[in-house]
Amino acid sequence: MDSSDLVRILVINPGSTSTKIAVYENSICIYLKTLHHSIEDLSGYQSITDQFVFRKNCIMQQLTNEGFTLDEIHVVIGRGGLTYPLESGVYLVNELMVQHCREGVMGIHASNLGSMIAFDIAKDHPGIIPLIADPVVVDEMDGIARVSGHPMFTRRSIFHALNQKAVARQHAMKIGQPYENLDLIVVHLGGGISVGVHQHGRVIDVNNALDGEGPFSPERSGSLPVGDLVKLCFSGQYTYQEVMSMISNNGGYVAYLGTNDAREVEIAVKKGDEKATFYHEAMAYQISKYIGEMATVLKGRIDGILITGGIAFDRRLMSLIRERVEFIAPVSVYPGQDELKALAMNALMVARGEIEPREYDRTE
Repeated sequence: MDSSDLVRILVINPGSTSTKIAVYENSICIYLKTLHHSIEDLSGYQSITDQFVFRKNCIMQQLTNEGFTLDEIHVVIGRGGLTYPLESGVYLVNELMVQHCREGVMGIHASNLGSMIAFDIAKDHPGIIPLIADPVVVDEMDGIARVSGHPMFTRRSIFHALNQKAVARQHAMKIGQPYENLDLIVVHLGGGISVGVHQHGRVIDVNNALDGEGPFSPERSGSLPVGDLVKLCFSGQYTYQEVMSMISNNGGYVAYLGTNDAREVEIAVKKGDEKATFYHEAMAYQISKYIGEMATVLKGRIDGILITGGIAFDRRLMSLIRERVEFIAPVSVYPGQDELKALAMNALMVARGEIEPREYDRTE
């Protein structure tokens, strides 16, 4: 296809309790929907990947209800899941990728369903190209950044790669510079928080946002005092699953304030709730501290600090962070996350032949 051809793209972004879908015609979104899945809908499934058939059927039924047919679709692109580590880019979904997402070779996450559903749709419609782009396991870390402090442990790159890369490129375009020429610190603020060091187009260091490394967030505990965590693990009071849940989805605001909704906390702060205010400020403190830590990776030569994600709409939080880090580099805030558009634009470049999709062939 060339730039004059109409490309219709189906975008799929599964979350823990919802599935976002969109249909694009070239760069224009002509349909957008969030499919919400109730606790009752999901309670019968032992694992998120077991929801594959249910989630796919929900998508297909919604498209049918809106008058879309797969014969009109040229590309289907899903949010990439936890495969083995990959370099940044767009990848064709193949059987090996689907197998690794189903098995959870790097962990089980809702994003694993993105490639599984995209592949299955394309399998039944040979004219459709199945893709993913910048999955959460994008790994461009320098060797020195992988060192943990003990040879039995290696630091891993699992973060909001899609949104971080999209925002970094958006910022580069805004200031008229190639992304590959810039040194940036990019912060994604959502249910999890990731702080990445972007050096000349590569994320050379970043916290493992899935396992809760880094600042605490609405759901993650963040980096905990290691000695106390070890004692808790061997206390006999908690199972492995309970400890992992405490770290990954029952920490942060959930543990301190009983909610994972940052908007609720923002409202409570505005109403003068002292407890909410304290932990709101504590989260800003930890985010700022981690930005400062990452600044040392670039030896202080930083073109900008970019803050994105849903929580970036919280102006008070942004102000608290600015107060602590603006001396390092200019701060630019890009609230929200348009992962659907980022996926669609990657798919469009492939359809037009502007970039070649990569082949997934990782076996370890």
